[in-house]
Formats: sequence, structure tokens, C-alpha cells
Amino acid sequence: MAVPKRKTSPSRRNMRRSHHALVAVQHQECSNCGELKLPHHVCAACGFYDGREVIAQSA
Repeated sequence: MAVPKRKTSPSRRNMRRSHHALVAVQHQECSNCGELKLPHHVCAACGFYDGREVIAQSA
């Protein structure tokens, strides 16, 4: 079994973890109704995606 020869220093450990930070959720405005939605997702308010109706909304 492979075992480390030396202890990993705090500096090296923290440099490895430098990309582990959480990123805030990005929102975009729906081109049809103007509601905020996640990118590459169907709009929950109007059911449109990429300029066309994907989910028929009951009005």
C-alpha cells in the first residue's frame, strides 16, 4: 500500500484546497417573462426555454 514519505505541509494542503470554495448561484432573467431563473433551465414561471414554450402552463 502506498504511504506518504513526508507529512503534507499546511501550505501545500491549503494550496490544494484553493479551488474548493463555494460559488454563489448565478441567476439570469427569463427572455419571455423577465423572472429570474437558473441558466440552462426551463423558466418555472412561464415554462419557456430558449425562446419556445417547453411546458404548457395552465392559465
